[in-house]
Amino acid sequence: MTVAAALRHAAAQLAAVSDTPRLDAELLMAHLLGITRTELLLRRIGDAPPPDFAALIEQRLAHMPVAYILRSQEFWGLNFGIAPGVLIPRSDSETVVRAALAARPDARRVLDLGTGSGALLLAVLSELPDATGLGIDASSLAWLTAAANIERLDLTGRAQVLRHDWTVPGWTDPLGRFDLILANPPYVEAGAALDPQVRDYEPHEALFAGADGLDAYRLLLPTLPALLEPEGVAVFEIGSTQAEAVTALAEVAGLSATLHHDLGGRPRALEFKN
Repeated sequence: MTVAAALRHAAAQLAAVSDTPRLDAELLMAHLLGITRTELLLRRIGDAPPPDFAALIEQRLAHMPVAYILRSQEFWGLNFGIAPGVLIPRSDSETVVRAALAARPDARRVLDLGTGSGALLLAVLSELPDATGLGIDASSLAWLTAAANIERLDLTGRAQVLRHDWTVPGWTDPLGRFDLILANPPYVEAGAALDPQVRDYEPHEALFAGADGLDAYRLLLPTLPALLEPEGVAVFEIGSTQAEAVTALAEVAGLSATLHHDLGGRPRALEFKN
């Protein structure tokens, strides 16, 4: 069997569990061969497939996300290390990065609330060479993953991450003020039906936020006036149906809100100002 035949067979199998079966198969094959997907398709398609390919396909057939199998995920053109138990960054979240950079291209100090892999923070810092940033997360696994990504992306000295829990009273006291605050908080309603690869593998504490999915916003929005510099801006990701409810919570906290849509035209982020 050749790589080409193995990819065809794997894509046919994965069609039952994935919207992108051929892409998944190609990424897994390229990973095993230690090459890029482009090199796979241009130069190695007639080779014999590696013996471990079938085992990776079995993992994917069990709904394990490709990012967890590969231990990596691309975001904002950067390659992030990802560990099972840490939320996988999605392309929709790049809306937060675009909005943040447009709002404060001069930001010097950046905070990422619930940093996870560090994707939002490090993507922004990659575009702001004079800025420094802090990511906080209550998860020790997220802390370790984000710290590794700081080194992986050569941002040591400009970024740091702290294990810090925003549900603990006084959590904002040691942080200071920031020009730019980012967050992709949990916003899924408890009991919502999710794809098995999300429901069975990704961390529930990074997904679910109470009966209406708004608990994290209720906790975080009132803290923004004390965390933002006078001209500071915060950009939070939201669920596609939550713009009105989160805007109302922001107004109660004394904040104005501007809505940003993702590339698919869906409401995806809210920009807050004092």
